[in-house]
Amino acid sequence: MIYTYSLKTHNREEMIDITSYIQQSVENSKIEEGILIVYVPHTTAAVTINENADPSVRKDITDFLRNKIPKSTEYSHLEGNADSHIKSTLVGPTLSLIIENGKLLLGTWQGIYFCEFDGPRNRNFIVKIIEG
Repeated sequence: MIYTYSLKTHNREEMIDITSYIQQSVENSKIEEGILIVYVPHTTAAVTINENADPSVRKDITDFLRNKIPKSTEYSHLEGNADSHIKSTLVGPTLSLIIENGKLLLGTWQGIYFCEFDGPRNRNFIVKIIEG
């Protein structure tokens, strides 16, 4: 089963909690046991799992990446978003998750985040569920 979701980002760099979209995909699939893959089909965005209890964690992550990989005219890529491509590569375009007893297997404080590094934009992410 494949589910495609669209979202609108509002800032150049941000982390958007998409956990509810992923959980809804699991519920809609009616699959009890399996693997779920989240895929971001963009070269300047990514997906990750991290703490969802304290929003300052998201700020710390985006601030760290912005400071370590700044927007600069010194990169070879001429579009002016080479930093976004680098951040996307480091965080990664996919996640693999476990479905157990019809539920997404996440830790107590974990959430799933769409990472925007070149917004604001209209974006998509894809959820693939494999029964097994």
